[in-house]
Amino acid sequence: MKNLLLVITLFTCFACNSTEKTSTSANPHEAFIKQYYAYFNQHDWQKMAAMYADTADFKDPSLGQSIVKQTHEQTIKKYSELSQAFPDLKDSVTNIYPAGEKHIVVEFISKGTAPDKSAFVLPICTIFTIENGVITKDFTYYDNF
Repeated sequence: MKNLLLVITLFTCFACNSTEKTSTSANPHEAFIKQYYAYFNQHDWQKMAAMYADTADFKDPSLGQSIVKQTHEQTIKKYSELSQAFPDLKDSVTNIYPAGEKHIVVEFISKGTAPDKSAFVLPICTIFTIENGVITKDFTYYDNF
């Protein structure tokens, strides 16, 4: 009986520790990324760009086939030009997938209307790498055909 109580006690302790790890191992960057998309939807390119490292790695079909390093100023310019082409540009996050300590994957739908009234709806997936409180890599995938 003593052994059974010991086993139950140990099991309970490990189960509690396992639950604690699950709740604390949730990616701490989820709120950070939600703020990122809030800045995006407000077209606050300065605040959004400040969430990146001084120079971050981007993989984005709009920038070519390879990884491109971008500064805050280049990021602000890119998104400012994008919002001029699509003044009502908005992203709707559909899913956020924590992926380890440094990564978070975001599925979202980007929508906008050009000055000629042509609209687009584009599903996009981005893998963010976050280190020391800033985005160091932004690898974005979408069909650009």
